[in-house]
Amino acid sequence: MLLRLVKYLVVAVLIYLGVTAYQVWKVGQRYQPRPAGAIVVMGAAQYNGVPSPDLRARLDQAALLWHQNYSHSIMVTGSKEPGDVFTEAQASVNYLVSMGIPARDVFQAGGRDSWQNLSEAAPTLIAHGDVVVLMVTDKFHVARSMAIASSVGLTPYPTPTQTSPINGLAALPYYAKETVGVAIGRIIGFDRLHSPE
Repeated sequence: MLLRLVKYLVVAVLIYLGVTAYQVWKVGQRYQPRPAGAIVVMGAAQYNGVPSPDLRARLDQAALLWHQNYSHSIMVTGSKEPGDVFTEAQASVNYLVSMGIPARDVFQAGGRDSWQNLSEAAPTLIAHGDVVVLMVTDKFHVARSMAIASSVGLTPYPTPTQTSPINGLAALPYYAKETVGVAIGRIIGFDRLHSPE
């Protein structure tokens, strides 16, 4: 009897993870730009103030949306690792300004993971009336980012970068990580999931 219950539990978990994996992939395929209060860029690695290729792809996407007039406010996010001089957000601001975007249009929030980034960004966005936001990140990261954004009072729309250097088979481990993150976050709450980007 116990063995049968364990078997049913394992099957249920596998089905749940399978459905979640499909949802993570499916949400990442959506691209829904629309007029919004702000464009939110999820942080990624930077090297001594220079955005990594992944972060640069996200920032290029945000700049494209800004130039297309979907919003004239960009919220960049991300803290720094011990020993770093710049935060991910600071590197992002510098990069966007170098692309001709006025510094007054770029805001910062610094967290060490997706939850902290969005929970710190949300009060500023909401205070400015920028509840509707365009979520800019990698395709594999869109589902969790949008779930967190919704949980902190924002109304997100997916606008993942179309030029991420993490694609094809290289993206599979990231999809697996995000599947687990979304699956667990839905059960225990995303505020209890603090994992590195």
